[in-house]
Amino acid sequence: MEIKRIGVAGFGLMGGGIAQVAAQAGYQVNVLEASDVFIEKGYAALDANLAKSVHKGKMSQADADGLRNRVIGTTSVKDLSGCDVVIEAIIENLDIKRKLFAELDALCPPHTLFASNTSSLQIIEIATATKRADRFVGMHFFNPVPVMKLVEVISTIQSSPEAARIATELATAMGKTAIQAKDRAGFVVNLLLVPYLLDAIRAFESGLATREDIDTGMVLGCGHPMGPLTLLDMIGLDTIYSITGIMFDEFKDPKYAAPPLLKQMVKAGFYGRKSGKGFYDYR
Repeated sequence: MEIKRIGVAGFGLMGGGIAQVAAQAGYQVNVLEASDVFIEKGYAALDANLAKSVHKGKMSQADADGLRNRVIGTTSVKDLSGCDVVIEAIIENLDIKRKLFAELDALCPPHTLFASNTSSLQIIEIATATKRADRFVGMHFFNPVPVMKLVEVISTIQSSPEAARIATELATAMGKTAIQAKDRAGFVVNLLLVPYLLDAIRAFESGLATREDIDTGMVLGCGHPMGPLTLLDMIGLDTIYSITGIMFDEFKDPKYAAPPLLKQMVKAGFYGRKSGKGFYDYR
């Protein structure tokens, strides 16, 4: 299947990043958002990313302008009907995702491949909202999308080998390395990463060490690029809290249960970098 146009649902941090790497790979990209305000915010973030790339000499101004012109924002789901692939990157809510894909299923031609960027929900639960579960996979990108090289391609018990192949080839065309995973909550990375991050919160919560020493220990002792508490702030504590709920419901394993401190911080609005305060203060 020749892919010419890619639809991206969501122009936030993840959706905007996916749109950027898709356009950089030469594809025409239609990005769906709920309002013009969110589209403007998405464009502002994209323009800032492109300006940085030009400033650092990673991209010419002409290439940046060409990339920008290939990204078209829209508030109408109908504008995704002509896309060969649609990648969803909206709020981590099963009902909302299912509703969106049911709408898309009625609009898009039979050849269109559907993919969800969910980080923790089971793909099959989303796919069954459509009549094309065989052409439905997970494509889990990592934040920040333009920088991180990995994409997890997730196949359900109904995904066809062709669907997985198309998604893998698309990820490669976007400059990513794809790994294959079964449709299980957390997939590969979060299945291993989330318990580590939660243990770091528990260590800090129990008074084992300061936040700085916990982070420094993992950076210098294990060679990690950043400590777990810094990473949590970057991912978003609200995002991690949502993921823990999904994974604990799936496995009923205490290692996926949110520590009390995480719940308290999320309820207080301390989400990390996005809110200005998390384990560290960014204000």
